[in-house]
Amino acid sequence: MIEYILDPFQYSFMVRALIVSVLVGAMCPIIGAYVIARGRSFMGDALAHSVLPGMVVAFMLGFSPFMAAVPAGVGVAALMGFISRRTGVSEDTSIGIVFAGMFALGLTMLATAEGITVNVEDLLLGQVLGVSTTDVYVSLGLAALVIAGLYAIHRAAVYTTFDPASAEVVGIPVRLVDYALLTLLALVIVIGIQAAGIVLVMAMLVTPAAAGYLLARRFVDGMIIGAIIGSMSAVVGLYLSYYMNIPSGPAMVFITTGVFAIAAAFKRRVF
Repeated sequence: MIEYILDPFQYSFMVRALIVSVLVGAMCPIIGAYVIARGRSFMGDALAHSVLPGMVVAFMLGFSPFMAAVPAGVGVAALMGFISRRTGVSEDTSIGIVFAGMFALGLTMLATAEGITVNVEDLLLGQVLGVSTTDVYVSLGLAALVIAGLYAIHRAAVYTTFDPASAEVVGIPVRLVDYALLTLLALVIVIGIQAAGIVLVMAMLVTPAAAGYLLARRFVDGMIIGAIIGSMSAVVGLYLSYYMNIPSGPAMVFITTGVFAIAAAFKRRVF
């Protein structure tokens, strides 16, 4: 049994994959707790697809795509909020417009750019086994930044999540807090794309957080439980990927979905 557990980590690429997988499994549900409490699950999916043009530009310039996805994600998050305020259309509508337009632009750039040998399937479904040492350091740095950011705005974010009208009355800058959360969400999605890919990152963002929601009585407890579920699912999915020769991203999502199904079967009233 010990050999079965330790055998994959004789390879350096598996060690790097483990570090990134744990980061993804923990960080996605932490920020995902705010996402599902605010009813903005679609926002995570939209941001994941919208960073594709930035990643393609990075491939063209020879940089790590995930380093380029950071400013792209933050910029897209701000653009979605700007369109909603400027035009008066609903937030869902602005998200859908930017989501479709940016993803189409990214696919067009991939199809027409010369010298790019990236596998589109790896971008869509994730390829955590291929992360570089640079990607690991970038992910660690982003995770530290997200944790520091959430620590700084947590009280205001919870207040604006559950009672935005009262938060504005007492002087909390609701719009600024919203933009801060969108920025942190974009950073977490960049981390998640490496493991779960563009298509599946929403599942890692929402599903463990939803399972934590079902199993906890308080918001913070739900965040912690979600992070534990996400990390466990990411690690188990990585083992399945290694021993069963299946894509790592779908394997992680399969495990976390199964955990959510079990949590739903034993549902308790929370919050």
